[in-house]
Formats: sequence, structure tokens, C-alpha cells
Amino acid sequence: MATTPLRVAIVGTGMIGEVHRRAARDAGAEVVGVLGSTPARSAEFAEAWGVPSAYDSFDDLVADRPDVVQLCTPNATHHGYALRAIRAGLHVVCEKPLALTAEEASELVDAAAAAGVVATVPFAYRYHPLVRELRARRIRGDLGAIHLVHGSYLQDWLLDPLASSWRVDPDLGGPSRAFADIGSHWCDLAEFVSGERFTAVNAVTTIAYPARPAPTGRSFGGAGSADAPVLDVTTEDTATATFRTTSGAVGNAVISQVSAGRKNRLWIEVDGSRGSAVFDQESPESVWLGAEAGSTILNRGEGDVSADQARLNLVPAGHPMGYRDAFAAFLQDTYSAVRGGSPEGLPTFADGLRAARLIDAVLESAATSAWVDVPA
Repeated sequence: MATTPLRVAIVGTGMIGEVHRRAARDAGAEVVGVLGSTPARSAEFAEAWGVPSAYDSFDDLVADRPDVVQLCTPNATHHGYALRAIRAGLHVVCEKPLALTAEEASELVDAAAAAGVVATVPFAYRYHPLVRELRARRIRGDLGAIHLVHGSYLQDWLLDPLASSWRVDPDLGGPSRAFADIGSHWCDLAEFVSGERFTAVNAVTTIAYPARPAPTGRSFGGAGSADAPVLDVTTEDTATATFRTTSGAVGNAVISQVSAGRKNRLWIEVDGSRGSAVFDQESPESVWLGAEAGSTILNRGEGDVSADQARLNLVPAGHPMGYRDAFAAFLQDTYSAVRGGSPEGLPTFADGLRAARLIDAVLESAATSAWVDVPA
């Protein structure tokens, strides 16, 4: 494989853009340029990030011919930017949701396949070493037949009724908020670890506050001003979803952006006929393993680790790894695929389409109070 660093351009300068910049560097790429919401914003962040190019437009970015374009912009822009990059023959990393509808996401999957480009979605929680350990043990048969997959993804950044951001505006964030933003992560991780495929859903959603201040443009808003213009809230703050799976097992998830004190509590439990396993994203250095005779805590790097965990273990046991390491590992696998590799478990646009179909099904179920099938 070539050793020259891949050239990466980042679109978007918010919180997740900064995550991409640091992770790209950690994964060995060279960030060659940035495109912000305005030319002035591009120039500001090119200087702050120490990158050579501040693009005035997406056309300027394409003309620079980076190896990979990484899209970190509001949801409503993903489809258009991704399609333009793919048609230009550029490899793409696009934040989720991949598009605002499953139809648009399907168009991107087909376009990437036709163009022969690598197109991935940052379901980066797959890249915690102990997530891979649990998956390997499930594949090995340690958990037996899966009976139940359950858990939650809880945050509190919208608990304050004055908190807001572009994510609350459906024109920018799309028709789903909490489930599209974090419920999609829970579903991806649940299916990845358990091996179960959700085939139908029955969901309920709620809106905590019917109005919030108009968005400020920040990705995650703090308390705004009570004097700001008011936005009617139409996207959900919470979602509770029960799933049927291909094997006849049951899944259940509680999703919330208004749970006080919960900053980023992504919890997955898989219960099987031989054992249970729990991963808690806020404590990623250990997992809980349950058996009828008792339970144990397994720490990263302990014992006879799976090959997939060993691949992702960057530092010795007892030296904590976390989200940034997982995100960099995701990008490292993406860049490996760009160079012709076939890394196992890499989330692609097909996984982004899967998430879009789940989001659509959850919204339809919540609107009709009925079970809704999830397309394969």
C-alpha cells in the first residue's frame, strides 16, 4: 500500500468538523483544506486549524481534487454535497443521517457504487475495542441464541427550554431529531453487536417543549435568550421504540435529548440463552458479562482478547482509550479502503441507508400508533 498521506478536505467547521480534523490527523491523513458556511468562515478555520486551503465554494474544493471529502454540515446539505463529490469521483465520508429520506439515501448508495468510490458513515462507536470483543464473542457463540437486545441513548443538551440549534429546525435537521441524531447510532450498534436485524418497529415519540428560540447556528446550543424569535418545535425530544428481529427476538430502545445529567449515555445490552453482555459508551474501558452462575467485569486488554479487539488496542490495558480513538480508527479503516483494502466492519453508505429506513419507519409508527415494517 502507498504510504503518502491521503489528502482530506473537510466541509463544516462546527463541533463535528473539529472531531473529523483531529481524527483525520490521528489516522495519518493530511487535511489540505476546509469549507465553511462563508468564505470568511473558511479563512478563519483554515488559519485556526493550520491547513493550507480555505475554499470559497464547494466547486473550489472539488477543483483541488482531495482524495477524501468529509462532510460535517447540517443534515439537509448532506445529500447534495455527497452527490456532487461522488460524481466528481471523490471518496466521501458523510455524517449521518446520510439524507433526509430513505429515497435520497438510496440514490447516494447507487451513485457511489456506480462511481466506484469509497463512501462511509461515521458509526464510530463500532470502533471501541470492547465493542469488537463483544461482537466476536457473540459470533463465537458465547451468548447463545439471542433473546433480547435493549438499552438507551440519553443526553440532556436540550433539557433547558431555551436551548436550541439548527438541529431543531426541520428544514435543516430533517423531520426526525433525537432518533435520527442518536437513535440511529443505537440501532447501528445494537445490530452490529447482536447480529440481529430489526424487521418491524412500534414507536412513540414526544416533544418536551412546543417552542424554542430560533436556532443560533451552533451544533449544540446552550441557553438562549427568551427575547429571541420563537421556532415551533415539530421534531421529537424522546423516542421509545420496540423492535421485532429476523430471528424472533425483541429489541427495545429509549432515546432522549432531555434526560437531566445524561451527557452521552449510549447503553447496549444483549441477552442470550448462554449469557448477557453490556457496553456503556461512557465507560468504554470495561464491559459487563452475565451468566446464570454470576457476572464479571472484563477490562480492555485483559485475558485472551479477540483479534478484532487486539487490532484496535492502541495502548496497554489501564491506559484509557475513548471516543476520539474510536473515531480515528473508523477513519483509518476508511482510508485503508480508499487504498484498496477491505477492513471488516467498516460502516458504508449502505449502513447509512439502513439508518434512514429505520428513521422513516419510526416516524411512521409514531404517527400511526401501529407496527411498521422496516425494509431490508
